[in-house]
This record gives sequence, structure tokens and C-alpha cells, in this order.
Amino acid sequence: MATLVTFHAHPDDECIVAGGVMRKAADEGHRVVLVVATRGELGEVPDGFLAEGEQLWERRVRETHAAAEVLGVKRVEFLGYRDSGMMGEATNDGPGTFWTADVEEAAGRLAAILREEDAEVLTIYDDHGNYGHPDHIQVHRVGARAAELAGTERVYEATANRDHMRRGMEAAVEMGAIPADQLPDFEGQQQFGTAEADITAAVDVTPFLDAKRAAMRAHGSQISDESWFLAMPDEGFRTAFGTEWFIRAGQGPGITETDLMAGL
Repeated sequence: MATLVTFHAHPDDECIVAGGVMRKAADEGHRVVLVVATRGELGEVPDGFLAEGEQLWERRVRETHAAAEVLGVKRVEFLGYRDSGMMGEATNDGPGTFWTADVEEAAGRLAAILREEDAEVLTIYDDHGNYGHPDHIQVHRVGARAAELAGTERVYEATANRDHMRRGMEAAVEMGAIPADQLPDFEGQQQFGTAEADITAAVDVTPFLDAKRAAMRAHGSQISDESWFLAMPDEGFRTAFGTEWFIRAGQGPGITETDLMAGL
């Protein structure tokens, strides 16, 4: 049918923002390819979690392959850069980090995969990396340039719907699920997600939430069963993760697409 390449910064990012569209595309007979810029070397794990002599990146690579199998991915590739850590950390400028990578060189690595796969669709992140993480911002820059180099015309920027999250949190306050004083200041967090008016694609992935949750669980080093992602009840999970949001240049205004693979 067609090939979807989905490009992410670290292991586990893929299932959170695009796990549903990946499983959906696979179930519809499309080929799904996962490309990850880094091996997530700077993730945090509890003491004693790793086996003696085991490196975190080794565990996270295995977790990525396990999650990819759940999501119907046929090929997994790592671009070979190092995790840069959160914005402003000294690790940002370390040798080999994705944040310091030459955009043209990194885009060439991704473009080679796009050409090999004859990819019709590429997902990247929005221009502020969803919440300002340097590696996420770099995914946007590198991914957009790679699409130009490879001639991949259909590019979707994965994002979070800031207004949808605000409505969900306000509803939780009304139901007494969370205290009103814990409601985030969404107006003051313009670097998080995107205003709904600027989003052009909304994909209903509720039929694939079991797979999405199982893929999250496969990333046990980063997403424990006690985490916010997995501990919430089914209804809350459906509200938080049942729609995946994207921006596609030239589309809109407003949400005009509900399927990244439409017509392919």
C-alpha cells in the first residue's frame, strides 16, 4: 500500500505521540518504519533497575524493538546520536549529541531511509518540539530538511492540543478528580503543545488504545505501571490519548484531516 516513516527523538516518544497512527496504518496494510535519533542514554531509572553491567541505552533499544512489534512496525533504525538531555543542561553540548548535530548531515541520514523506503508519509514534531526539549526541536529541523532532500511531500508535525488538555483538566476539577489549585497555567505555557486553531489533523485512535498502552508498558525503564501514563483509568486514558494531533503545512485553517494515510 504505502509507507509511513515516523521520526522520534528518544525511545518511548513514539508510542506517546504517534502509537495510535502507527498501529492504525499497520492494521490497514501500510508499511510502518520507526526512526529514532538517539538511544535515550540520559533517561532516569531507579537504583537496581538495570542488571549488573547493563547500560541504559541497551535496555532502551530492546524496549524500542518490543514496543515496535506491538505497534506493527516493520523496520526500526537508530540514527546514532546521543541524548542531549533537557534544555539548558550541560549535556546539551556534549560530543555526539543530537542537539549539536549538523542538520544537513543528520537530514542526509534520515533522507537515505526515506528514499530506501520510498516513503509517502513522514511524521516529525512541531517547531518547538512539543515542550521545548532540544532533541525534539532538532527532530523538527532535521525531519523537515530530510523530507525536502528525499522529496517526501506529506509531512505531519506531531503536537499536543493545548486546548483539549485544558478542557480535560477543567472537567477533572469539576468532577473532583484533581484540586483546582493543581490546574496548570495553560495560557502561560505557550511552549507546550499547540493551540487547537493551529492544528490541521486529528486522528481518532481509540480503537488502538490497547496497543498504545501495551507499547508504553514495553518501555518499562521509563514508563512504570505506577506512572501517570499507565495508572490512569481507561476513561482518562481515552481522553488523554484517544486522539493524536498533527500540523501539516498547506492544510487548514482548522482541522481538515482525520487520517494521515488517506488516499494512499
